[in-house]
Amino acid sequence: MVIKPRVRGFVCVTSHPEGCAAHIQQQIDYVKSKGSISGGPKNVLVIGSSTGFGLSSRVTAAFGCGSKTVGVFYERPSDEDRLGTAGWYNTIALTEKARAEGLYARNFNGDAFSNEVKSNVIAAIKEDVGPIDLVIYSLASPRRTHPDTGAVHKSVLKPVGKSYSSRTVDTDKGIVSDVAIEPATDEEIADTAAVMGGDDWERWITALDEAGLIAEGATSVAYSYIGPEITWDIYKNGTIGLAKNHLEESCIRISSKLKEHGGGRALISVNKALVSQASSAIPVVPLYISILYKIMKAKGTHEGCIEQMQRLFAERLFNGADPQLDESGRIRIDDLEMQDDVQAEGATIWPQVTTENLAELTDIVGYREEFLKMFGFGLPGVDYEVSTEPHRPMI
Repeated sequence: MVIKPRVRGFVCVTSHPEGCAAHIQQQIDYVKSKGSISGGPKNVLVIGSSTGFGLSSRVTAAFGCGSKTVGVFYERPSDEDRLGTAGWYNTIALTEKARAEGLYARNFNGDAFSNEVKSNVIAAIKEDVGPIDLVIYSLASPRRTHPDTGAVHKSVLKPVGKSYSSRTVDTDKGIVSDVAIEPATDEEIADTAAVMGGDDWERWITALDEAGLIAEGATSVAYSYIGPEITWDIYKNGTIGLAKNHLEESCIRISSKLKEHGGGRALISVNKALVSQASSAIPVVPLYISILYKIMKAKGTHEGCIEQMQRLFAERLFNGADPQLDESGRIRIDDLEMQDDVQAEGATIWPQVTTENLAELTDIVGYREEFLKMFGFGLPGVDYEVSTEPHRPMI
């Protein structure tokens, strides 16, 4: 079939297999262009490996460090009558390219929160990988079924303690408008922490530890975001931000456990604001990202997921690098975004943006391009008028 993008709200409901493969190849080419990363991990587990930072982490580990990689994700497979999700096609392409270069890559599609998936992954690691040197935790999910209680927790994007009003943009229609959001209830706050906090990360590390699969000196990294003050009420000080506080509390306990294995460590990496399926759903953030892209591209400091992750691995985690932790013990790979001149310029532009001048004051075009690229559209070298086979079994 000929596959075209179909956007509904903040999701593209179609994805292009060849386009996703081209996107993966772009990332591989970038990592290789930066050279090999010395002292990198041998065996890597990426939890949430099919899109965004998790995907780019897996690409960097495999093609920058020569690592064996195990990916865990939850994607809709393709079948004879239905397209798979972009993450499904991304993973197939990455696996094909890794194995073509003699690199080990194994995949698990299922609910990473569940005990069953943990058991299956650990059994496979024990069978043919060995102790894990690096665990990347990069899950972004709207809900979690608790593995012990069976309760279903749903995360929400809401302020805490007070209602919130600000500006946002409909990235599809290009309309700038005001948005008002009522504060979260206590139950919603707790549910969001149950989904987006550190409980599951800690369970993965405990399961690996009990199976004897933590390598000496192992590292584990979870990803977070802080952003500028204009987003804090909906993010840093909202339900997601409180969940990230829980993530940081879990990081302390995980780090203590890993230190028992030859001085291992757990870290939080605060990453840059980027177009992703998760960020597209957060009111205010798409407008901020559109402004940010405009500023950082003009300064020559713009980075996408793969640039961020390659720099994280090469300049903060391995190559004998210093993580350069902030006062709260976090890696700040959002350092270029948070430079004073970038944030000052953004704060000046923010109140001026209207529907009429959106294209002039922001990089809304670049935002849309990056959004569609996540689903395999708009990649150079791909003929989108040619019919393609949508059904691709996982390998």
